Amino acid sequence: MKSTYFVCIFCCLLAGAACADDTQSKSGLDAGQDARAQEDGAGEDDVGSGADVAQNDADNPDDTAPDADTPGPDGPGVFIAGCRIFPADNPWNQDVSNLPLHPRAAQILAEMNPGQRLHPDWGNWSTDHYGIPWMSGTGAQANPITWTTSWGEAESDPMPCDGGEFCYPIPADARIEGGPGAPTGADRHVLYLDTAGAPDACTLYELYMAQNYADGHWTAGNGAIFNLGTNALRPDGWTSADAAGLPILPGLVRVEEVLAGELNHALRFTVRRSAKAYIPPATHAAGRDGEDLPPMGLRLRLRADYPVDSAPASAQVILRAMQTYGIILADNGSDWFITGDSDDRWEPLMDDVISGLRAVRGSDFEVLDTGAAIAQ
Repeated sequence: MKSTYFVCIFCCLLAGAACADDTQSKSGLDAGQDARAQEDGAGEDDVGSGADVAQNDADNPDDTAPDADTPGPDGPGVFIAGCRIFPADNPWNQDVSNLPLHPRAAQILAEMNPGQRLHPDWGNWSTDHYGIPWMSGTGAQANPITWTTSWGEAESDPMPCDGGEFCYPIPADARIEGGPGAPTGADRHVLYLDTAGAPDACTLYELYMAQNYADGHWTAGNGAIFNLGTNALRPDGWTSADAAGLPILPGLVRVEEVLAGELNHALRFTVRRSAKAYIPPATHAAGRDGEDLPPMGLRLRLRADYPVDSAPASAQVILRAMQTYGIILADNGSDWFITGDSDDRWEPLMDDVISGLRAVRGSDFEVLDTGAAIAQ
């Protein structure tokens, strides 16, 4: 039952003990998954029971689910709802299959709980609100946002309107990670892709710790705006809706991609312990001192000799992307959690996805050299 799950997580946070994951975790409700945490997470989840997740049989009753990908003009890159998700040469879209290993690859991997198995952290929306939802559209009214954290105003992108300095055109019915009942202290991400300017000049708006829209405005911990037609990064030292200062949507495993049989970008993942440093395109750290702790923005690649063909077909799509585009450390949370979107169309796929990804351990990855870490 959900109420039992919330109580267990709360108890683990109080006790600082390791928590057993007896259901598929919601990324925003993970023990220790505070994107702004400066210390270790409250506990390391044992996700060994993830393969036992029950999948509901109901069809998707929600006719407001994101539309299928609309192909863009000829050329490489990733498209969502007709929008090019950053230029083709953006780091999220980079083929890393031939990049060299980090000079301290073995030492860094040893600090990342390499014996842990991958955990696919996504699933259905209607029943369980697993994963991170997103919506797309255009023409939404820009409404003021009230920030609830000390860094909200200082590190959120301004967008002035008559109602104030921060007015994002996020619709009132935008989905919140974890659903309406998600605890106030959870990540509660909101991702909205404004398709005005498609295909090459769309805008992505993302909120952290968003509250339900009320009284003509949103309330959130902080917000970030990404102009998807450029490779511009956030200012050095700035966070975003993710601890690393990165956008979330480009790194999600989306059901549309798996159904289409092709996933052409890097994936977002979390670890429990990170360094007080970051590697671009990340712009913010959320960890502690330690020479070989993984910095935000660290990129890893699934070994080329991993037996991908032995996995179920739906899992193969994801594993091949990990070999070609890799995974990028984006937040503190549970070790080796890979993040995907929240969509009822995952239902018939999840047993195979879980089976395929749960066979992979952290030790099956290689730490790549994509540049020097920047201390924060």
